[in-house]
Amino acid sequence: MSDQSKRPHSNCPRYEEPVYRPPSEANSLIIQATIGCPHNKCAFCGMYKGKKFRIRPVSEIKEDLSSAGGGCQDVVESLFFADGNTIIMKTVELEDIFKYAHEIFPKLRRITLYASAKILKFKTLDDLKRLREAGLNRLHKGLESGNDEVLRRIQKGADSKLMIETGQRVKEAGIELSEYVLVSIGGKELSREHALDTARVLNAINPDFIRLRTWVPVANAPLYADYQRGKFKLLSPHEALQETRLLIENLTANSLLLSDHISNFINISGQLPQDKKSMLAKIDRALKMDEKSFRSEIIENL
Repeated sequence: MSDQSKRPHSNCPRYEEPVYRPPSEANSLIIQATIGCPHNKCAFCGMYKGKKFRIRPVSEIKEDLSSAGGGCQDVVESLFFADGNTIIMKTVELEDIFKYAHEIFPKLRRITLYASAKILKFKTLDDLKRLREAGLNRLHKGLESGNDEVLRRIQKGADSKLMIETGQRVKEAGIELSEYVLVSIGGKELSREHALDTARVLNAINPDFIRLRTWVPVANAPLYADYQRGKFKLLSPHEALQETRLLIENLTANSLLLSDHISNFINISGQLPQDKKSMLAKIDRALKMDEKSFRSEIIENL
């Protein structure tokens, strides 16, 4: 398939599907700077399986920015550079595409990427400051868990120490940080340890955002086989809520906590620490509901 045939019309960037982005980037223009994920070993994840990782040439990325700009220079305010771990690109190349994006889109106010601790460890504080000055506003970083045994089992490629070090470096550089937590990823066996250690790591990082996701078995994720065999025991709705309660109860970070994903059993959101009491009360109300009441949809009104 030629590059031109991948592009619906001249004002559209090229995509190699599937393309993923965080829910908070729903209104962002998506440009693929990388294809796939350079790690792609996380046991819980099926997003990039089957995709061979590569970094696209800067010239191609600029072509797609120009194509998109042909029809919406004055519309685009937010830009997400996919796929997974685009932060792996050379700092000078990222600076180049960020600055070019601002030339193409005069109203652009936000540039965001996915970044993991495993890859971020190669970016110095100076690198990150340069990227911030070039226009990088926010990084989406998958913490998943703060417990080292859970991180080892899910093959995250980083331990809690590296999670803290890289998260603190991003914050010191002045870049907004979203840390993602996977509720129930410790299974029944490590649920308590997962909650407590995750709170410990988040408190040390003090990210701008803490975003909750509840792990849902997906067929192309390596952990799915363990789930089918009964080796990995998924938490029930009440158990997942109790784990979430323990996490929030032990958080001291000044972060906006959001459960902005359909995988979660209820929508728990609030600014820490002032909204902690109301969030815990909402969980307590949900724990009084019959577990049969829970569906895949987010329960908004409790």
